[in-house]
Amino acid sequence: MMNIKKPELVAPAGDLEKLKTAILYGADSVYIGGKEFGLRKYAGNFDFDEMKEGIDFAHKYGKKVYLTANIFARNEDIRKIDEFFDIIKDFEFDGIIVSDPGIFMKAKKLGIPIHISTQANTTNYESARFWHQLGAKRIVLARELSLDEIKEIRENIPESLELEAFVHGAVCISYSGRCFLSAYMTYRDANRGECAHPCRYKYYVMEEKRPGQYFEVFEDVDGTYIFNSKDLCMVEHIDKLVFAGIDAFKIEGRMKSSFYVATVVSVYRKAIDKFIKDPEHFEPEQEWLEEIAKCSHRSYTTNFYFGKPGANDYRFDSSKYVREYEFVGIVKEVLNDGWAVVEQRNRFFKGDTVEVMLPNGTYFVQRLDRIYDLEGNPLDVVPHAQQLTKIKFDRPVVEFAMLRKKVQS
Repeated sequence: MMNIKKPELVAPAGDLEKLKTAILYGADSVYIGGKEFGLRKYAGNFDFDEMKEGIDFAHKYGKKVYLTANIFARNEDIRKIDEFFDIIKDFEFDGIIVSDPGIFMKAKKLGIPIHISTQANTTNYESARFWHQLGAKRIVLARELSLDEIKEIRENIPESLELEAFVHGAVCISYSGRCFLSAYMTYRDANRGECAHPCRYKYYVMEEKRPGQYFEVFEDVDGTYIFNSKDLCMVEHIDKLVFAGIDAFKIEGRMKSSFYVATVVSVYRKAIDKFIKDPEHFEPEQEWLEEIAKCSHRSYTTNFYFGKPGANDYRFDSSKYVREYEFVGIVKEVLNDGWAVVEQRNRFFKGDTVEVMLPNGTYFVQRLDRIYDLEGNPLDVVPHAQQLTKIKFDRPVVEFAMLRKKVQS
């Protein structure tokens, strides 16, 4: 049997609920951000008490937590980062993700493993060696690399230097996320965590010296979407990722829902486990794509892994998400005799048929015939955001089980 190192599954955690969801649904590690210095300023993010709670929760399950501090720092950030690091230095993070050399040098004082962010756009083995010689443990590779390029990097770096790569989620139009459109158009700097996603805007393109002559792209009455990449999905290619020498598979999505995190993590968990069981005869399952399609997504692409993306890797007609199912509730507490407290996430009705996702990767179908408020009054509809209800289930549920309902066409 082949001697294969099991890849680490790294999941996004935009807040404490998503961290717990990722861990329970099969992630090996999560990456989180504080209120400053990360590239997802508009995610919920973590205050210091939440960081401690999240680390304790993950470590209880033998999982890891990485802190993102991967902005491109300005002088004001450098002046503040020492105070931030001084507070978190004893939090028992398992690693810190940085891209800025100045922050890197300060992070070394923490004495924890340093991962180089994809923002640093490491695209060759000499750059990887450079970071390793400075003390980095892991490189999160640039998203613009092919499998062949990654394999060559792996063959020309020390075995102790780990490689991580994004395998699923939204794709940035700019090189390794270094985008200036947002700052220019909205004064929100993508490289400081404030991206307004102008690549998803509607555009008409016209050459400056040829007024009225439009660039030939598909258009509708609202414009066109020439920067609008499809989402990355590599779940069918787990074997190729491992054989290229990637040690850790990263899922994008700190601003996505807990439902997204649960769905994507559970599918990749199944795929990785199947591959490890029999690497030489790995075959993807259609069920994985069907399951992963149940969370909000754009059409899928393999991005640069098998060559430079072409026209088929972009959506020129729309920037809308595909939403076949909607997240309607999450189990907050399990009661006696099949009852559970469910927190509403989207409106649902008595008589609705839902799928109940469980952290073990299975689900069952449930008709919602018995719904009550916490005072025991029967409900025909649950319309209020985060409304707590009591629901009777036919089969056992657990905390963090999720209810999803097929969207009516």
